[in-house]
Amino acid sequence: MARVTVEDCVLQIPNRFDLVMLASRRARDLHSGGQLTVDRDNDKNPVVALREIAEGTLNLDVLRNSVIQSMQKHVEIDEPEEEAAGFGAIEGEFPGIGDRPTAEAVEEAGDEGDVDEEIEADEDAEEVGEAAAAEDGGAANDTPDAGALGAPEEE
Repeated sequence: MARVTVEDCVLQIPNRFDLVMLASRRARDLHSGGQLTVDRDNDKNPVVALREIAEGTLNLDVLRNSVIQSMQKHVEIDEPEEEAAGFGAIEGEFPGIGDRPTAEAVEEAGDEGDVDEEIEADEDAEEVGEAAAAEDGGAANDTPDAGALGAPEEE
């Protein structure tokens, strides 16, 4: 069994970092069933990979591309989506969206006082509607229905 030294491999690959990366990639290839280009001589995969590099029996460009491909990650390119009004809400889907004037409407109106009055009128109408609903619902709900609470009805 011949000993493989780094000096033998550095003649083929001058950069030691590249040497380690390529030898480890080749050792992984051998482990996953790659074809040997030298006799194994009862050596482990990293030693066989270094011997192959030292003897020049490998195509180093193919091995370099294999290292690069193993380090690359697939990145999807996000396509910009069309933005709908109201953060993706379909117009009319949610009640109340679009009822209030937008900044564009304020600019078009020219007078912010008119827009403020419309907003206040909308808020007043909502408050009146809520108060009316509370009055109607409050009178009917003064006495709870025993059946609605799950209690047995008394006869």
